[in-house]
Amino acid sequence: MAGPLKRTTNLTGLAVAQNPRQTLISLYNKVLSAVGDLPEETGYRRHTEEITKNRLQIVESETNTELIEQKINCGQVEELIVQAEKELNLVDKMKEWQPWQPLAEDAPADQWKWP
Repeated sequence: MAGPLKRTTNLTGLAVAQNPRQTLISLYNKVLSAVGDLPEETGYRRHTEEITKNRLQIVESETNTELIEQKINCGQVEELIVQAEKELNLVDKMKEWQPWQPLAEDAPADQWKWP
């Protein structure tokens, strides 16, 4: 392919990706690798793996970026790249925060009570 098939994303500040399919495959594999370091029983890991594996399968099976966009149905490939980059950053934050750990102290008795 000589270059991108579209000239613009029509989204301010978001340039057209030169190799969106390869970029997505790389990012999704990085997310899966990073999330694999989290405890298996965490909901975040289970759901992130499920969504990322599904998206990776779509990207690997399709060469047409328009079909990738339609099947994933979460924006243009450039937006999917941004989403994957942000997910990769979030995985690092989750490792740092460890929200699956028990609370440092018990929550107040009526914390979850609604009037």
